[in-house]
Amino acid sequence: MQIRLSDHFSYRKLLRFTLPSIVMMIVASIYSVVDGLFVSNLVGDLALSAVNIIFPATMIIGAAGFMLGTGGSAIVARTLGEGDRELANRYFSMIIYSVIILGVILSVACAIFIEPIARLSGASDLLMDDCIAYGRIMMLGNAAFMLQVSFQSFLVVAEKPQMGLVLSISAGITNMVLDYVFIAVFQMGVVGAALATVAGYCVGGLIPLVYFFRASPDRLCLSKTQFYPKEFLHTCTNGSSELMSNISASIVGILFNIQLMRIIGEAGVAAHSVMMYVDFVFIAAFLGFSVGSAPIVSYHYGAANHSELKNVFRKSLWVVGVTSAAMVVVSEALSYPLSFAFVGYDADLLDMTVHGFRLFALCYFFCGVNIYASAFFTALSNGVISAFISFMRSLVLRGGLVLLMPVCLGLDGVWTSVIAAEALGACIAVGFFMMQRHKYHYL
Repeated sequence: MQIRLSDHFSYRKLLRFTLPSIVMMIVASIYSVVDGLFVSNLVGDLALSAVNIIFPATMIIGAAGFMLGTGGSAIVARTLGEGDRELANRYFSMIIYSVIILGVILSVACAIFIEPIARLSGASDLLMDDCIAYGRIMMLGNAAFMLQVSFQSFLVVAEKPQMGLVLSISAGITNMVLDYVFIAVFQMGVVGAALATVAGYCVGGLIPLVYFFRASPDRLCLSKTQFYPKEFLHTCTNGSSELMSNISASIVGILFNIQLMRIIGEAGVAAHSVMMYVDFVFIAAFLGFSVGSAPIVSYHYGAANHSELKNVFRKSLWVVGVTSAAMVVVSEALSYPLSFAFVGYDADLLDMTVHGFRLFALCYFFCGVNIYASAFFTALSNGVISAFISFMRSLVLRGGLVLLMPVCLGLDGVWTSVIAAEALGACIAVGFFMMQRHKYHYL
């Protein structure tokens, strides 16, 4: 039986509705993990370092897709909750066409200027050639990536989360198979890894584009539209938290790489790469739940159904809390085997990675509530609070502490800076939950 946004949500129904988004995000995150496994084991640790140097820069460009997708989906879901499907389709169409235009412009521009981008990202002369080769292809594929992440939100609004799941799995399989073909068989190195990833982006971004063009007007579909300046600005401001979160995470990733290059060199960047690949998968669970539950919040907020808004909010916090504790336990238990899968060929690098990962993994106690809080306020169309939470957590706290803590703790200061940043960020998120409860009636 299909679950509707207008339903009453039990724990079972909430998890069933959000599970496709969770799995979708996890599968999407596996793109980078598979690239890392193939590059590290078949090309080498220097190539792995090069990929990790340039990857944050590609994510900064793709962040616009997160902004328009999450910010726009909240507006479209709210409009559906208000009962105006035709207007919701016009808003949806305007947003998707904007993603396409912006994606093409940014992709071409960044591919042209990839060398200075690599320099700014911290690439050394030893890593520059691989950074440019990998980065240029990834930049050209960013338009498809922006469509993919936008549709991840809109497929949930369209009450088609299962379709999003199937597309993500298909994109992931495409990436994995082509990674093997391009890297293991054709020996294409980082170029093969980039081509395989972009092919996965195309599966996840272009197929739903065709689907929404062919969908009937009585459902969410792409149609004739016009430019709505007020709604477009609201989309951008409402999704600014996701934009800020992704840009900040990428900037902080660059700061981490610069610090590690200064403290220990390319080996430190390789160790950090392993943690980031595992982190992509773990964080994806929180992101998927937040993306999956956000349209429910937006719908009931638009319908002024305060009792169901309270119900979803309370159940969501319990889900996030239990998942956070479970993630810490799992990550600590798997720190050695996961590290070994990436860098088992180098004993010293393996020891450094396992030690750092066991410290880093403690951040999962806190990051879930931070991610959910940002998505929750976006769903309530309060982009200012959502952006502030993301800005403080992702850039100010993580960025500031990774610069300060190594002064006292050396290399361990790099790994533990994430724990301190997430803990302080959780305090900010809880503070906003308490301050805004009477305005939105979720408590």
